[in-house]
Amino acid sequence: MTKPQLRLAILCLLGTAMAGLWLFAFAQHHLDRPVVLVQNSPIVWTIKKGSSLSGVTRQLYSRNIISHPRILTIYAKLADRIAIKAGNYAIDPSDSARTLLRKFNNGDVILHQITFPEGWSFGQWLAHLGKKEQFSESATADTDKILESAGLELAHPEGWFFPDTYSYSSTDSLSDILRQAHKQMRQVLERAWKGRDIGLPYESPYEALIMASIIEKETGVARERPEIAGVFVRRLQKSMRLQTDPTVIYGLGDAYKGNITRKHLRQRTAYNTYMINGLPPTPIAMPSAAAIEAAVHPLPGSSLYFVARGDGSHYFSDSLEQHLQAVRQYQIKRRAQNYQSAPPKTQQRQ
Repeated sequence: MTKPQLRLAILCLLGTAMAGLWLFAFAQHHLDRPVVLVQNSPIVWTIKKGSSLSGVTRQLYSRNIISHPRILTIYAKLADRIAIKAGNYAIDPSDSARTLLRKFNNGDVILHQITFPEGWSFGQWLAHLGKKEQFSESATADTDKILESAGLELAHPEGWFFPDTYSYSSTDSLSDILRQAHKQMRQVLERAWKGRDIGLPYESPYEALIMASIIEKETGVARERPEIAGVFVRRLQKSMRLQTDPTVIYGLGDAYKGNITRKHLRQRTAYNTYMINGLPPTPIAMPSAAAIEAAVHPLPGSSLYFVARGDGSHYFSDSLEQHLQAVRQYQIKRRAQNYQSAPPKTQQRQ
């Protein structure tokens, strides 16, 4: 190669290198350039299922949010980051094409939360879900269809969903939330059952779950749960009926109008523990982890009865005579005074 040819080759290489550097800088500029938003305010951007990255970048470009969509698409292909996830995304003024791609790749969608308090029934769960437009239609379906859609083989759904706060995105379904809550309840129950006290009158984890649901409905004072569990366990061990009002109320269903009567206590249902021996056939609510722990670790003692004091707490008695005296004191005399079946909300979990 002659000297002129060598100089020409070097100049070509330098020119190519300079052009490459310029293109690299140009691409970096447009990848990291802040997005353009109307009034510089965050917006919600929806990616539908089945959308492609190239289609999304074109849509963003048509809204003047990003510049040079092909640069973003080529960059994503080179970095093997073409796969994006459906959902609603928050686009902030601080975002760039690069950060948006990262969000779309990772599925960093907008999350909402829904809370299910402990002690709610499955019907209350569905009613609560039905208030969200996203779940309103599926929440009104037949219970069997709801469970089937969620892939849950449950003879009865009550008690099988853990009360907690759950996060969900715009692409999640009612089934997704139920599966998550059911999995969590299974895990909590399994751990508790493995560490249970010996000599308990339960033949299965499910019976412990039934007991936990009754404990949950009997008191709003967390510290009383183990003591109430102790009363119920001793009654079962002595073949005494549980005689607990929440089971009666659950058995009445829609017939219960807010006031339990003697007639209700004498009405035979599968859940009336004044009429049946042992535990009812299913849980009556969704119990908390604390109620489940109380069911498998009941407080030792000799009390066999308890009565509501009227301030949300209970008075415990060893004998029927003591119990009847407590009933006269707290249920009859105090009914005409400032009686309440549950403590103030600020005291309920103390």
